[in-house]
Amino acid sequence: MKKIFFIFSIISLLTLSSLFSCKKNDVNALASDTIEKDTTIFDSTAVDSFFETYPLLKKYQADVKKLYQKHQYHYVWFDKNGMNEFASLLYDKINNLDEEGIQIKVPYKDKLVELYSSSENNLKPNIETELLNSSLYFFYAMNVYHGLDAKKSTEIEWYIPRKKQSYISYLDSLLSNPSLINKDEKNLIGQYSLLKKALQHYREMEKKGGWNTITIDTAVTSYKIGDSAKAIAEIRKRLFLSEDLKTNSGSPIYDKKLSKAVLNYKLRRGFLPSSIISKELIQDLNVPISQRIKTIIINMERCRWVSSDIPKAKELIAINIPSFQLSYFKNQEVVLRSKVVVGKTMNKTVIFSAPMKYIVFSPYWNVPTSILKKEILPDIAKNPNYLAEHDMEWFENTVRQKPGPKNSLGLIKFLFPNSNDIYLHDTPSKSLFEREARAFSHGCIRVAKPKELAIEILKNDPKWNSEKIDSAMNSGKENWYTLKNRIPVYIGYFTAWVDNDGTIHFYNDIYKRDEILAALLFEQ
Repeated sequence: MKKIFFIFSIISLLTLSSLFSCKKNDVNALASDTIEKDTTIFDSTAVDSFFETYPLLKKYQADVKKLYQKHQYHYVWFDKNGMNEFASLLYDKINNLDEEGIQIKVPYKDKLVELYSSSENNLKPNIETELLNSSLYFFYAMNVYHGLDAKKSTEIEWYIPRKKQSYISYLDSLLSNPSLINKDEKNLIGQYSLLKKALQHYREMEKKGGWNTITIDTAVTSYKIGDSAKAIAEIRKRLFLSEDLKTNSGSPIYDKKLSKAVLNYKLRRGFLPSSIISKELIQDLNVPISQRIKTIIINMERCRWVSSDIPKAKELIAINIPSFQLSYFKNQEVVLRSKVVVGKTMNKTVIFSAPMKYIVFSPYWNVPTSILKKEILPDIAKNPNYLAEHDMEWFENTVRQKPGPKNSLGLIKFLFPNSNDIYLHDTPSKSLFEREARAFSHGCIRVAKPKELAIEILKNDPKWNSEKIDSAMNSGKENWYTLKNRIPVYIGYFTAWVDNDGTIHFYNDIYKRDEILAALLFEQ
């Protein structure tokens, strides 16, 4: 019995010893884990101290704090092997901001270069390098993805709402997949990348000398096919350099090949198609390449203000004021393009967005108070029959024009209710669409293809077809129709635009908005 008890005691002791040993090992392992984690955590007070040393980055202090609160003050730019992959990619992006058209000096760039050139800083966590990386990440994100402060873009009358983005969350995505930084789709519309490629191309042309000024012969009004002049050889060279002409024969004779190049250039500039080379065209050809580069940069900035979600919409209508053009998209494909007339300089069409809700067939035109006071009442004073002659009538203490072919709104209008009282409409003045510059309205947008637009909008609505639309437009009786699906309408302002095939178009800055934006971008 004693023997059995002894054996049991020995077994019990061995079991307890084993359990104690396991517990001890677990505690040691836990302690090891804690020590390992502690080496990747820094004191939260280091953040405030950093920004005292680097005051030029202080505007990013709140974002940096939120970043590390989310990560419980662990290092995010270092792993067990030292500086992580994304840190190097960000460093490269910061050093090449000019590729993004950014005209701003990188704060503490010399210090950044110094830290990255030290292998010691790259191999083990360093609080200065860590916080400098985080601050410059927000510097990069705000300048490349966000652009000018939203208040400033609103001050220069850009009223399209800007998307709010969390660059803290985006950083987590970049740390997991660094290659995302080379893909702008998440934060920027595709047009940005196309303009960025155009910027690089035009800068390469500039390095090669760009193009020379073409001599304008004051004695010659214009050139046509068959004419011969020294200036024609210069024009040929100019169009070859801008790739409107494939080969340069050097000939001073205006031939059909040069004519095609002239037509191509005019198309890219939004000019009326004509083979005539006028003095005005030569003056336009003489705009230096440096100015074209500046225009590209200005429009890259505008792209930053447009939510990347907008082009992904199932359908949308976009109007670009400087190009005098409407484009209707369905599933990212253009289903209709139309010339438009926009507001004249004194009555600028506003840059904004709103959902289209109604189509009004055979509309009344309710004369705005400003037009009534400035134009209609003085005309009535001069001619008592003015209202009758223009199919107008008094209605509820104001004047309206009756539905019909003489109506200033034409036979149909498209409403997207907004505080600016701007909408799309037909017009009896069809000849205006044949003009090169089409800024004639009081702010609303006249559409060259209103019936085609209505047909496309109502294409899947069983209540409507082409015949019914035509009948409603010519009924002489106002008829409002509420759309089943609201269509977002965006009225923008781009003086440079690149097609998907890489062809760049430049449009005249009709409201002088480029000058205002350039003052903000190039003064920094």
